[in-house]
Amino acid sequence: MYLSLLSTNWINLEVGIAMGCTISPILFVMAMEVILKAAEGSAGPANLGGGCSIPPLKAFMDDTTIICSKEEETGRMLARLDTLITWCRMKFKPKKSRSLSIRKGKIEEAVTFTVAEQQIPTVSQEPVKSLGRWYDSSMKDTRRGVETVQFASEGLLAINKCGIQGKFKVRCLQFVLIPKLL
Repeated sequence: MYLSLLSTNWINLEVGIAMGCTISPILFVMAMEVILKAAEGSAGPANLGGGCSIPPLKAFMDDTTIICSKEEETGRMLARLDTLITWCRMKFKPKKSRSLSIRKGKIEEAVTFTVAEQQIPTVSQEPVKSLGRWYDSSMKDTRRGVETVQFASEGLLAINKCGIQGKFKVRCLQFVLIPKLL
């Protein structure tokens, strides 16, 4: 019996993080941290004239939030981040981003931001889902409660209409509908 052990050549990773690699996410986070610190250092609140003591950038992996008190500060921070990200041969996806401007407790619809020469949609134009929860410009949970009740009643009706035994209906409820509701 003859066994042939074949191996593939090395594969160059052009974009993204290698699945299953333990060091790749660590390297990515370290690189993103350097980029964010560079953006804060050159266009941070002290240099923008904002006088704010908290850093304007909050991030986890590649999800970054910019919190500034003035529209001009936000624009400059976005421009600096765009320059750094382009220099690193990475790119923003403005269609996956959202902006929300609040002035005197009211949502400001007219304020728009651009990155990579594309406009970032506002939360009122396109709601955003974060950690399984949808956020829109109403800033209220009443609609989400109505949607949850509607989703639950439709799911219960679908489970009830299917022709399986009762104990399997309970399993559908326990392992399908309830986790989706959560």
